[in-house]
Amino acid sequence: MDKEMLERFRQQLIAKQQEILEEVDRTLDDMTDQTDNIPDPNDRATVESGRSFELRIRDRERKLLSKIEEALHRIEDEEFGICDGCGEDIGLKRLEARPVTTYCIDCKTLQENKEKSVGA
Repeated sequence: MDKEMLERFRQQLIAKQQEILEEVDRTLDDMTDQTDNIPDPNDRATVESGRSFELRIRDRERKLLSKIEEALHRIEDEEFGICDGCGEDIGLKRLEARPVTTYCIDCKTLQENKEKSVGA
């Protein structure tokens, strides 16, 4: 993969990272600003359900942040776009769809099939 393409992926990953961090800040601000005393149990349950949902989203994004960091390190180490399973190049379309991936589509499919057969 050429330097220009790697830089494009690096910028894309950094942009996503900043977007997630901004959402985290916004969520923190919203949750610390919400000091409302909601007397109605149904309203309070609705608010708590919304907070719980928001926290689940943030947890998923926290995991994605870790994957973004790993992908940025792979770019620096010139290992980005190389499959951890077979050592071949990961397809460009797959990287464009999911730049944090570490497996080519064949190895990922094989991995998922193994997981399904173990779980069955």
